[in-house]
Amino acid sequence: MNDRKQHVINKAHQLFIEKGFQATSIQDILDYSGISKGTFYKYFSSKSELLIAIYKAVFKQLQKDRNDLLIGKSPSDIEVFIKQIELQMISNRKNKLIALYEEVSSTNDADLKQYIRVARLRSLRWMVTRFIDIFDEKNKPYLLDCAIMFQGLLQNNLQYNRLATDSNEQISNVVRYSVNRLVKMVKEVAEADEQLHQPELLEQWLPSLQKNNHELIIQFYKIVSPMRNSITKHFQDKIDQEKFNELLDFIQEEIMHTRAPRKFLIESALQTLLNNPADVWKKELLLLNQIITVFFQQLEENEEDDH
Repeated sequence: MNDRKQHVINKAHQLFIEKGFQATSIQDILDYSGISKGTFYKYFSSKSELLIAIYKAVFKQLQKDRNDLLIGKSPSDIEVFIKQIELQMISNRKNKLIALYEEVSSTNDADLKQYIRVARLRSLRWMVTRFIDIFDEKNKPYLLDCAIMFQGLLQNNLQYNRLATDSNEQISNVVRYSVNRLVKMVKEVAEADEQLHQPELLEQWLPSLQKNNHELIIQFYKIVSPMRNSITKHFQDKIDQEKFNELLDFIQEEIMHTRAPRKFLIESALQTLLNNPADVWKKELLLLNQIITVFFQQLEENEEDDH
């Protein structure tokens, strides 16, 4: 993403936080970011598309930060999960995501509402996947129910804690308290063998070809995160930096969020990365290529199983 487009996203985000999405006009965004109407429409077809770009930028950073916490740690370590949830709550508060979600829910923009719905389901899927890491595969039948209950428990605890203390500074205490309740809840539900929702429902709500891809995501970030962190060291030209990042973004979007990943485009992007002008990260990019090869093999096996 070029610097000017990112500048518009950052400025618009500030306006949406200060004034609200509905109260902020496109003219407000033009004035605040110092761009022309033509430049705005070069980047975004509407204010809603701009808001979606903000959501994507926030989620991309959150996803990276959450996965960085897993590097060198056991996925079953509940302390890592607690830190991931704390990080997510801090990000939500900083970026006013809950307030923006609530405001958007009252609009008539179908695309925006659909994006929010899918984003929430993705968050739920991530949580169920982490619960499987922590509470074991044997408890999987109960973990969708527990994830739904935990989300409600956590949000209400945070909301009423703010009301009680007039402060946002006790997030870590609230998260730990809520996770402690979660541990007991999973045990109780599993022992009672009670189930409200079938875990297969999540796949119906949010179809995904990449089954069991959690390990893939961890491996992907183990390789890509250090590359992103040192990109300015190896590329002096900003255009080269942006191109490299955009290719990594494209591969990530295709394998993690696309129902039908386009293998030939991913392979082309990987080849371009391997031929980067700085001639660096050959070993890392070859490992990334191996991971993606395994990913497509798993897709083919899953498709055969489905038939």
